[in-house]
Amino acid sequence: MKIKKTESGRPAVNCYSDGEGAFMERSQNLRGKFLGPLLRWLGGNGVRAGHITFLSLLSGLAFCPLFLAGEVALAFSFLFLHVLLDGVDGPLARHLGRAGARGSFTDTAADQVVVTATAITMVYTGLVGAWAGGCYLFLYTLVVTFAMVRNALEVPYSWLLRPRFLVFAWMAVEIFWLPGTLNLVFWLANGLLAWKALTGFIAIRRKM
Repeated sequence: MKIKKTESGRPAVNCYSDGEGAFMERSQNLRGKFLGPLLRWLGGNGVRAGHITFLSLLSGLAFCPLFLAGEVALAFSFLFLHVLLDGVDGPLARHLGRAGARGSFTDTAADQVVVTATAITMVYTGLVGAWAGGCYLFLYTLVVTFAMVRNALEVPYSWLLRPRFLVFAWMAVEIFWLPGTLNLVFWLANGLLAWKALTGFIAIRRKM
């Protein structure tokens, strides 16, 4: 069983498919150009990518108590800030010449915490059923884990669609426009994640 290594000899750790990796490379280059002045200002003031990741995590988590307290508009404002900040830490790391597997892993873990916390909040409030929410959390975590293992084994997913942004957006749709539809969106996401979990398991098992 061959484990892919970085130049430093450490196992290569990221959770992106081949398609995602190419897309993210282009996306981060574009964001780096567009956010150039901001990135230079942040770097010049000692702000590092890890600081942005931490702020993104806090913003995402802030959604939960605010939503439960009935501050719905403010809750979604913080969730939107989480998404925005999540798009800044990668370009900042590249701008500072500090992009690497550790930062990618930290960012992935922070994103997963927010996915988990927001899904639990939806289940707690009854907007999503326990089975739909529980399967979503299990399958999402499983697919991210399998993606990391597959990349380390040099059998990456060819494509991997993460439904978290769709779920975040549909949480707002559920509240403001189409109540009663979020549970269906969770089940649709579960179907996609279940397929990727199955193919991920098969690919890993064959490589062992």
